[in-house]
Amino acid sequence: MAEKLLVSLEKEKIIAIIRGIERDKGDATANALAAGGISFLEITLNTNGALQMIEDVRKSHEGVLRVGAGTVLTLEMAKEAINAGAEYIISPNLDEEVLAYGLEQGIPVWPGTMTPSEIVRAHKLGAQAVKVFPIGSLGIKYIKEIRAPLNNIPMIATGGINKENIQEVLSYGVTAVGLGGNLVDNQLIREGEFNQITQLAKEYVELVKEVGISAAAK
Repeated sequence: MAEKLLVSLEKEKIIAIIRGIERDKGDATANALAAGGISFLEITLNTNGALQMIEDVRKSHEGVLRVGAGTVLTLEMAKEAINAGAEYIISPNLDEEVLAYGLEQGIPVWPGTMTPSEIVRAHKLGAQAVKVFPIGSLGIKYIKEIRAPLNNIPMIATGGINKENIQEVLSYGVTAVGLGGNLVDNQLIREGEFNQITQLAKEYVELVKEVGISAAAK
């Protein structure tokens, strides 16, 4: 399952990140993102009611959305997330216990890394892909530079990705990007403007498709 999930992610290219919304907005937000063409949804565990939201969205969007847990900082959090139905685990850091548990359970863990040493260590420990974070602070050229010697390791660029730079980031060969507030806009969600969330999703998906078309033409 882990390998198939990564293959699917490599095709879709986007993980939409839900953080800090009310639980009763979770299903509507998931609907809006799915309607815009999003397939991967990360619900961070520092969101109130995150575990129940994971369970709810898994049930209501089975076969449509691949739902994972984000901001998983400890082994206990990983266990709770997997019990709630998370299909993959994403962390801002490299926790070796969390990674080992995910491997034991057959659940992909994509740990947060920044330095070359962290990226290589995570890969050696069994991470099929790593989250490179925070790109917003490191700068998107960091991805280009880090992938030159480490292009064999699948990377998910997260932090500061927007409509202006997503195509450049993808052109550097990352497996996917994580999109938080620039796609899952909490203000729009609070105001019930889910149609705008759908529109944003469509715009990002179209930008991804353009990169694929450009690459195929070369």
